[in-house]
Amino acid sequence: MRQRKNGSSIKHPNLSDAEAKSQKKSPYSLKDVFLTCLGFRMLNALLIQTYFNPDEHWQALEVAHRIAFGYGHLTWEWEEGIRSYLHPMMFALFYKLLALLRLDIPCVMIKAPRLLQSIFSAVGDLYLYKLSFVLFGDGVAKWALFSQLANWFMFFCFNRTFSNSLETTLTLVGLYYWPSVRSSLNKAPSGSRKWGLALAALACAIRPTSAVTWVYVGLLELYLTHDRLRFIFVELIPIGSVVLGITCLLDRLMYDSWVLVPLNFLKFNFLSSGGDYYGTHKWHWYFTQGFTVMVFTFLPFCVAGIIKSKYWKLSGLILWVLGLYSILGHKEFRFVLPVLPISLIFVGYSLAALDERGSRNGAKKRSSCICNKWPSRKQLAIFFLLASNIPMALYMSLIHQRGTEDAMNYLSKEAAKGKVKSIVFLMPCHATPYYSTLHNNLPMRFLDCTPNKGMPTESDRFMMDPVSFAVDFAKNWSHPSHIVLFDSEERHLKDFLISHSFREVRRFFHAHFKVDHDLQASVVVYAD
Repeated sequence: MRQRKNGSSIKHPNLSDAEAKSQKKSPYSLKDVFLTCLGFRMLNALLIQTYFNPDEHWQALEVAHRIAFGYGHLTWEWEEGIRSYLHPMMFALFYKLLALLRLDIPCVMIKAPRLLQSIFSAVGDLYLYKLSFVLFGDGVAKWALFSQLANWFMFFCFNRTFSNSLETTLTLVGLYYWPSVRSSLNKAPSGSRKWGLALAALACAIRPTSAVTWVYVGLLELYLTHDRLRFIFVELIPIGSVVLGITCLLDRLMYDSWVLVPLNFLKFNFLSSGGDYYGTHKWHWYFTQGFTVMVFTFLPFCVAGIIKSKYWKLSGLILWVLGLYSILGHKEFRFVLPVLPISLIFVGYSLAALDERGSRNGAKKRSSCICNKWPSRKQLAIFFLLASNIPMALYMSLIHQRGTEDAMNYLSKEAAKGKVKSIVFLMPCHATPYYSTLHNNLPMRFLDCTPNKGMPTESDRFMMDPVSFAVDFAKNWSHPSHIVLFDSEERHLKDFLISHSFREVRRFFHAHFKVDHDLQASVVVYAD
């Protein structure tokens, strides 16, 4: 076992011994850790009341609602076969269970999916603790878990129903089982690599870009293992084939034709740069803005932990993922969510080192510093991290861009009372949840934004000239009972709305500052 000069160990000994003695070495049992994380994540799920990215609803819950209840909108990606039904199917089964229990009522349909996701998030938290424990010991593991729970972006995003969220959990669990991720002193038990391979394959089936992570881990395993042929022909190919086969069968059932989703996904996002339609960033965006904002004030501790630990396998994985994703033009925060917890493990290492240094210095000066009331460096660091992350987490989860969710929640309750007949959304496409929140098979219409070879979409034309578009649009509509729009477009459409006998019925706060368009300070609901 590697020892520090003062005799305290920073790296835990043999994995099997570590797991057998974990209850003795740690003041917390794994059950206590999981239940704590589960309680925290469930509260976290209830506190998320804002809109972040359309995919949370439109690529997961909306699809699941269509499977479970027979109505819901499928975006163009599903027509092109670049999405697998594996992830939405999980929520579809959950919806079926709610319906069976007669719990598919507005308040439950709104909150339940994120509560389900909170269970998976808690599993991810547990395995972050376990991975940190077997790599560096309990001292690092508890601070890594603290960092995971305190980080503003994990609080804001991990409980959302993105495929990226489940991918992150599968990544943490999978890394725990891969022998190549461990040091030579932390040997994995026999058979763990098969579990790691199965979880990696499942992550890639849910989100094909997860292969970026697992190619690195696989190549590392191939380099370090002594049984390369067994790894490739007895484990990698059979396990990968089984998971791919099951996924293809599910997609064959749902698409009603044979669809190879990973290939279609690769063609669209990598070979044709189809994702660039949704916007592009500079190559360095993840390094200078995206991932930096996600790590936030934990960044200096992360860098210090990487340098102090010299555990290049994991730090190399972070750099590998950020580097490869930087090649793509279209970039989003959530794409690199799976490596955020890994960076927080290094934060845990840095904080644990502060703890050790404080203990060492305290032992030398205890007699002369009894009356010292100044907080330790560790206490200052914890205060700084909490003071900077808690306000950010709460603001982004409770306040920023909440109007679209509030409007749909309101319409869902009104529809349950029979007060809504049809709805038109005069706003950028996919700006609100849809049938998965309304949970009522009423006619609804939003502005289409299917890519059309450089031609402006309905959503584009509306944003360029709201009045002209609305006048032309109204010539062919079935008069809706409700219209939903942002206040930034409302001021242009006041006369149009009055002329069609609409009146304002509710106004919901949305945001204090603009994001992609002009300031959309509120969401307004009009009724005839």
